[in-house]
Amino acid sequence: MSVGGYRPGRRLGPLMVITWLYVLWSLLPVLIAVRISFNSGKSRSSFQSTSMRWYWEDPASVWRDQALQTALSNTLKLAVLTMVLAVPIGVAMAIGLQRWRGRASRAANNLMLLPLVTPEIVIGVALFLVFTQIYSSIPRGFTTQLLGHVTFTLSYVVVIVRGRLLSIGGQFEEAARDLGATRMQALRLVLLPQLGPAIFASFMVVFATSVDDFVISSFLSTGASSETVPIKIYASARAAATPAVNAVATVMLVVTLAIVAVGGLAIWAYRRNQGATLGSAAAATGIGG
Repeated sequence: MSVGGYRPGRRLGPLMVITWLYVLWSLLPVLIAVRISFNSGKSRSSFQSTSMRWYWEDPASVWRDQALQTALSNTLKLAVLTMVLAVPIGVAMAIGLQRWRGRASRAANNLMLLPLVTPEIVIGVALFLVFTQIYSSIPRGFTTQLLGHVTFTLSYVVVIVRGRLLSIGGQFEEAARDLGATRMQALRLVLLPQLGPAIFASFMVVFATSVDDFVISSFLSTGASSETVPIKIYASARAAATPAVNAVATVMLVVTLAIVAVGGLAIWAYRRNQGATLGSAAAATGIGG
């Protein structure tokens, strides 16, 4: 079907080529780093014969190097706990800001955007001063890193969920209330299921941001016991690094892709089940017959 003489896909060839070239250019460094992690030698600048040396065979491999294991464990624990804390708080804040009316709500909305436009190094320095000068009783290291990551990622959750709230509108909750649902029932049974894709996207963004963060983690780190993978990679890159650094980065990449895949399958199953439920309801009521 054409509208005004325009046919979908008519002149998208150059755009598709540019898009795929950009995707390949973006993925090329990642693929090179992954391939080097399978080198049998210590070179990080050229390809060598493949082996699993830097994953579990060498004493400095990911499986045997205690420092790499600690960094990997710290990164995953920090990312998971940041998701568990930041996403529910961010969803609640987004709903509250969406329903808040008045001049103060505009100021709150503008303040919520500040972490997104403020340079991360400024936030890192500010958090470091807060935890060393004001709240010095809070244990340094993993605890302050977790608080810093939650503080930094809350804005992402609020922005994503508020965008979904604006597209949904308030008519579904109002209809549920008219049918006798309480405010909490309307929130739990109507609004939150509709926010499912935004909540899932928030989980993924928070996880990726926490895993990838270097500035805040390094400012709030107290040494080897609280090192994360980005800090370890940076420290190793300045020394005589081995492909074990590439191997631990590859492990993080695989874990991240696996989590995204599992989440995507969960969303697909949810939508399929929801579609089947709506189809059954329509058939039972005779709609579309």
